[in-house]
Amino acid sequence: MNEILLGVDPQELSVPALVWAADEAARRGLVLRLVVAVPPAHGGLRYDALARQSALRIRAESAIANAEDLVRELRDDLRIATDRVNGAPATVLRDMAQHAALVVVSSRRLGRPAEMLSESSVVVPLTARADCPVVVVRAPEHTAVHPPTVVVGVDGSESSRAAVAFAVEEASLRAARLRAVWVWPRSVLAHDDGGEGLAERRRLLAESVAGWAERYPDVAMTQEVLRGHPVEQLALASQESLSLVVGRRGRGGYSGMRLGSTVHGLLHRAPCPLVTVPLPQRERRTGDPARADRSRSGVADRPVPAAPLGTGTRPPRHGTVR
Repeated sequence: MNEILLGVDPQELSVPALVWAADEAARRGLVLRLVVAVPPAHGGLRYDALARQSALRIRAESAIANAEDLVRELRDDLRIATDRVNGAPATVLRDMAQHAALVVVSSRRLGRPAEMLSESSVVVPLTARADCPVVVVRAPEHTAVHPPTVVVGVDGSESSRAAVAFAVEEASLRAARLRAVWVWPRSVLAHDDGGEGLAERRRLLAESVAGWAERYPDVAMTQEVLRGHPVEQLALASQESLSLVVGRRGRGGYSGMRLGSTVHGLLHRAPCPLVTVPLPQRERRTGDPARADRSRSGVADRPVPAAPLGTGTRPPRHGTVR
């Protein structure tokens, strides 16, 4: 897990996504792997299909060269690898995510039907299925706001506990405070809106983040229960944040859903980079701070987050590291 993958869009290079990925790779001491995928041609061996495929390859080569040049201007000491891979972008990135610490992609701001059904859709299928956290950068992070803040959405689910584990380490790396937010939807039943309900949710929120403040004494942490719709409240809470971290699927929805409805909404509404964190594999689950004191070097001597982020190096699987 010694790489951060950046999905390069050959149609439109996203500078905010590139900057975010380069900065994160530098913070974590990881290789930044730039990946561009060339979708398969439709129409078999027809001349127009082959010509279109050739044009896509040329555009992909140009896009990844431009991305590499820009990264080197920003971070001349960063280790960089590049790959041009044949295949559907979402599938290529999902497969490579098995060996990555993070995957970073931009959003074309497609409408909901296009994001779900279009062949060019990457964000939703990748976010739903990648084995590591996925960062969707629609807009630059708010670095000029002080104090710098990372917001994490909490609902008491296993998925949100994994998000807390990731968020607290991210806040430590960024020298930022962590704002843990539990959104309590308004109920049509009057008796559910009393003080007892609020106290119960405050208790559940405190349980969800318990232990992390002791493990990360450098991170100032606040806890808030907000009333309203989860998507709207989390979007508002993160308006001036470095990032918003959420679990892939919370307590809502059907058990077979790969992506929660809140994440779906935030993919279109989050005003800062959105990090979705999957559940860790059973044998690697370390969301409980009491089990998270395995020794590592550098920043990694802190609790291992739910989706472990490696700090070592290994030979790249594709391309070359420069």
